[in-house]
Amino acid sequence: MRPIVAWWLKGNNFTDPIDGRSFKKFLPYGYETQRENALSPSTLSLERHRLLWLYLKIETDFFTSKKTLKVLHIAPEQCFLDIFKKQKNLDYTTSDLESPIADVKADICDLPFKNEEFDIVFCNHVLEHIPDDTKAMQELYRVLKNDGLGFFQIPQDVNRDTTFEDDSITDPKERTKIFGQYDHVRVYGLDYFDKLRSIGFKVKEVHYAKSINPELVKKYALAPNEILPICYKS
Repeated sequence: MRPIVAWWLKGNNFTDPIDGRSFKKFLPYGYETQRENALSPSTLSLERHRLLWLYLKIETDFFTSKKTLKVLHIAPEQCFLDIFKKQKNLDYTTSDLESPIADVKADICDLPFKNEEFDIVFCNHVLEHIPDDTKAMQELYRVLKNDGLGFFQIPQDVNRDTTFEDDSITDPKERTKIFGQYDHVRVYGLDYFDKLRSIGFKVKEVHYAKSINPELVKKYALAPNEILPICYKS
């Protein structure tokens, strides 16, 4: 089905930077509210995937490092999985509690990996599902090498200073309305970065889309206000 949709939508208005293919429009995506031109018909990437891809490609040596990078990817995204697996400079491990495409079945709050095992850890749009996100962050910190690099994107309300949680809201429709998805347990605010710092990470709050030409932000269908949390362990 994906190749047929991609063929039908081919055009020049939008480009997926992950595979370079262009389309007259992207697909809508969202739970409570559908976002127009969010989902790429070819890679199935969303705004956050395309932003992270550009950061990795332009700002890091993730794709070009002469050194083999040991990488852990929690809840691996389909748009990255095959590409990362094929990279000769990566020793690439995926992990998830339930996903059948993951290499290692594991609870993020109790990872079966050694201390300081990975050069890079990806954990994107996972922590909002985890009741004990403090423990999960501690585990991410533990398995990351000194001088390692972590990418921990989350859905974030940049207009909210503090994170909101309320376990008393149990109706799935109400949870979807308030939290964005029925299985989210919180809405992160701007204090998310300080919580990561409290675990021990050095965090850069990177407004990366603002450093990109506005015409490309539109062409790549990026979220202009998303803040990338770039986490270092030192």
